Amino acid sequence: MSLTKPVPPHHAAHGSRTPRSRGAVGLGLGVALVLLFVAIRLLAPEEVGNLLSNSVQDFFTLSISVVIESLPFVILGILLSIGVQVWLPEGFLLRHLPRNAVARRIVISMLGVLLPVCECGNVPLARGLILRGLSVGESMTFLLAAPILNPVTIITTYQAFGWDDGILVSRILGGFVIANLIGWIYSRHSSPMSLLTPKFQASCAHAHDEVPATRTRRSVDMFTKETSAMLPALFVGSAIAGLIQVGVSRDLLVTLGQNPVLSVFALMALAFVVSICSNVDAFFILAFGSTFMPGAIVAFLVFGPMIDVKMLALMRTTFTARTLVQLTVIVGLASAALGLAVNALA
Repeated sequence: MSLTKPVPPHHAAHGSRTPRSRGAVGLGLGVALVLLFVAIRLLAPEEVGNLLSNSVQDFFTLSISVVIESLPFVILGILLSIGVQVWLPEGFLLRHLPRNAVARRIVISMLGVLLPVCECGNVPLARGLILRGLSVGESMTFLLAAPILNPVTIITTYQAFGWDDGILVSRILGGFVIANLIGWIYSRHSSPMSLLTPKFQASCAHAHDEVPATRTRRSVDMFTKETSAMLPALFVGSAIAGLIQVGVSRDLLVTLGQNPVLSVFALMALAFVVSICSNVDAFFILAFGSTFMPGAIVAFLVFGPMIDVKMLALMRTTFTARTLVQLTVIVGLASAALGLAVNALA
């Protein structure tokens, strides 16, 4: 006779539905917040705004703008990630990459040319690449290079600056070199999986344990799971970006614009704060072109797509806080060195 107490059928069924139910709830809340923000932006009467202080109005305007600007790319990135994980043949991506580590990272950094997604959408896509077998260092190379080396970013940067002061060339080459530098550094890490959050480590460990019967079912489950992870991070990051923008004086930044050293760090700070999409950031910073030196503009255009408030919030779903601090310092120093070099040659 078995001594194991049987589990009531309805309890077992309830337990098996818990993760999916939580994902659905998270997705539903995220969608509801998006619709709420859009409704506030479009339908709120002017009288409501007049009751709020200018700072509060600016906070809501800036935060909602970051969400609305970033959300389509986050969704596109999730869909591309699902395509890579579910619909590509098993091993297809790995079979078509070079075996040499350096050449492999170079090719991975150029994948952004084929994927016109800004930095927001690249986070879920990078997660999918790790689950498909890429190393952590290789996924970081893609994550940092793709926002700069995608055709939309290159075209908009050219439209904004042309070939003036080498800004376009410096942005492309600088983004490529820094991304591959990061990939090389983290490829030498003794325990690369420790760079990931425990939750994402568990996802990697069990990625192929239970496979639903159909690809469509896997796609739906994966979309629910990824949006549940990404949307809260996007909202938090956007709110922090809006809060910092309200608190930072742009007049102070402008006064630093003509100093060859301070101007670089001032625009890097601005890039970190405004969290603007890499596909349109060239037009944003063009307004500062007559005030800031070329090296500062290059530093803005390289550092911002790799590291900003919103991006860190999204990457926190995958990487540990310690990893993100290290990443921010290395990318920041490299971007500053690039900007200072451009100013020295200008």
